Amino acid sequence: MGEDGRVTESGTENGRLILAGAPIGQAGDASPRLRRALETADVVAAEDTRRLRRLAADLGAEIGGRIVSYYDANETGRAAELLEVLLAGYTVLVITDAGMPGVSDPGYRLTRLAVGAGVAVTSLPGPSAVTTALAISGLPSDRFCFEGFPPRKPGERARRLAALAAEERTMVFFEAPHRLAAALAAMAEAFGADRPAAVCRELTKTYEEVRRGGLGELAEWAAQGVKGEITVVVGGHVADEAEPVIEDLVAEVERRAEAGVPRKQAIADVAKVAGIPKRDLYDAVHRG
Repeated sequence: MGEDGRVTESGTENGRLILAGAPIGQAGDASPRLRRALETADVVAAEDTRRLRRLAADLGAEIGGRIVSYYDANETGRAAELLEVLLAGYTVLVITDAGMPGVSDPGYRLTRLAVGAGVAVTSLPGPSAVTTALAISGLPSDRFCFEGFPPRKPGERARRLAALAAEERTMVFFEAPHRLAAALAAMAEAFGADRPAAVCRELTKTYEEVRRGGLGELAEWAAQGVKGEITVVVGGHVADEAEPVIEDLVAEVERRAEAGVPRKQAIADVAKVAGIPKRDLYDAVHRG
């Protein structure tokens, strides 16, 4: 296989699957490697072939291989066909409308088949709405989870969100603009109206907008109507400080008393640190 991704002698070895990140708004965000791969891959599987050709034109790339469609409705059958192409020794590049293949977009099924068949799988990393929204949301980004699109049906959505109510990591969702208000209202119900969140609209595009606030406030804003591609970032659950266990406080009083601290003073000190009335701890010590 040559450095450009083509197979030098078809049929002599398995091919290579390339998952290519596409710009999420600005063609200028595409890498030079993506341009070269579009020109050299034997087959380019695109979620939307018209968008692919428009991107190639913007990049000044001449697609040299065969173009096939690869989208939600035909993904299962087309993945099996593309696996045969890979096993014949050819290079297949998968590209979606925006972002990385397999992240709420076609790509996972073919990747799984290719891995299972021992075909080399690589990536041309590129823009991602998930990490872009996370970075500019202003919410904690050291630990996060991606939850994709919430269920469309209200009951299923409510159950899914209820299961996430105690999730401590920052959560990232995709949502369609016409369902955004209902989704935010459901999140406010499940997570609390004051849970901090950010709605990121049209990321990297001319009319990019980021609205930050509590979920309840954002739901009211979205009810007025929102357009464009939407990514929602929601802060994780912050656990309340656990109530001190009285038995543990009694044990601490005894430990200090055994160390020579007067019991009355030990009770006063431990109660102050724990933030409870001194009388409550005094009663507990003497009950024990």
